[in-house]
Amino acid sequence: MPFIPGMEAVGVVIAVGPGITGRKVGDLVAYVLSPMGTYAEEQILPAERAIPVPPSIDPVIGAAIMLKGMSAQFLVCQSVKVQPGQTVLVHAAAGGVGYLLCQWANALGATVIGTVSSEEKAVQAKEDGCQHVILYKHEDFVTRVNEITSGRGVDVVYDSVGKDTFEGSLACLKVGGCMVNFGETSGMPDSDPSSALAAKSLVLKRPNLYQYTKTREELLHIASEVFTNVASGVLRPRLNHTYPLFQAAQAHSDLETRKTSGSVVLIPNGS
Repeated sequence: MPFIPGMEAVGVVIAVGPGITGRKVGDLVAYVLSPMGTYAEEQILPAERAIPVPPSIDPVIGAAIMLKGMSAQFLVCQSVKVQPGQTVLVHAAAGGVGYLLCQWANALGATVIGTVSSEEKAVQAKEDGCQHVILYKHEDFVTRVNEITSGRGVDVVYDSVGKDTFEGSLACLKVGGCMVNFGETSGMPDSDPSSALAAKSLVLKRPNLYQYTKTREELLHIASEVFTNVASGVLRPRLNHTYPLFQAAQAHSDLETRKTSGSVVLIPNGS
């Protein structure tokens, strides 16, 4: 069935429904997750999902950071609370969520190991807080993690790749370590991880941002942390690519062929 994609946006309120308080015409607001349909010039939005955007945040930067920044927040501050001195492995460290995970985990005092596909992305990953970068097309990431950690393994793995990295990610963990799977860009893993988990008393999590933003209080708390960390410089949004809305298909093609890094923003016609 046809549908309009898109799960995050920033825009200006042009009308409010009867009885709505706290939001008015002219407000700059953002939203994430639902309802879908942000690939549009206008959209009807439930008032309780509208997040006020501070004047310090440029609208395009806001669009680039909302879903990805909020994902990074709940991944490093809630699903697993990254602690100073821990070592974390971030796959796709130059990706839209990955680079923010690296910045945030580094700011929390963790040693960050990132995997990337190219030398260009390796440079970016280092700028974003990775103390160690692995070029997974040329190096076996499990072997390199073992070398970097002197055989101890990492405390946490953040894996948005899925099938291609799943077993290796588990192998990189120390005894009692935690793997956080938050995406499957290469497909769903084939194997049952029970044996691998039991062998080292590992924890496997598959968290979802929706579960952390069910109430308006939760939604605004996570968004506020993102805005605060952007303002303080902890998070440095990488807006590397913008496309007119009518070129959405080209943007998707570039994403699929790994021609992009950081965030991609679609700009509505006439904006």
